[in-house]
Amino acid sequence: LYKKGDEVEAKVLQIDVENMRFSLGIKQLQEDPYESAATVFVPGTRAKGKVSRNAEFGSFVELAPGVEGLIHVTEMTWNRRVKHPSKLVAIGDEVEVVVLAVDLENHRISLGMKQTEPNPWELVLEKYQVGDVIRGKIRNITDFGVFVGIEEGVDGLIHVSDISWTERVKHPQDLYKKGDEVEAKVLQIDVENMRFSLGIKQLQED
Repeated sequence: LYKKGDEVEAKVLQIDVENMRFSLGIKQLQEDPYESAATVFVPGTRAKGKVSRNAEFGSFVELAPGVEGLIHVTEMTWNRRVKHPSKLVAIGDEVEVVVLAVDLENHRISLGMKQTEPNPWELVLEKYQVGDVIRGKIRNITDFGVFVGIEEGVDGLIHVSDISWTERVKHPQDLYKKGDEVEAKVLQIDVENMRFSLGIKQLQED
């Protein structure tokens, strides 16, 4: 931006005689863009912007010149399987967001991307109830259970203890593989904590 010998105009910010410090600022000669942005980007409003950079914890979106907001990775999609922002957006992408919070003092605007789409968990609550029997394909297998696809962005968990009444299943992968279609009974739907519990053994008498 500058080189030695350039003439600049600046505002005096602080004079510290004791420590012989004279602090100046150039940006203070212009209006703080976040102050005007705060009147436009109020919580609850929708906005569009371009992804300016990605980090492990989320994506920064330029809403206006000099004004950025952050979409935390947990606010990017209802799908909990997505762990990194780069799986969803790239630098330069135009995205639609909802303003969640504005901290004018610290120049922070919190944004959400998943809020522009229906919450699949609300749809699940309308479509399924405890006791229903469903069929779905296995999306993932862990030592503690099997994850079955219910809806886009929603998996149901068959805990290892709910696979069989008689067998002590230690490793679900010994019985199933990804892509297998299974039938299971709905045991619990916890929308608040995004948990959908299923059981296979409950299809048979104890």
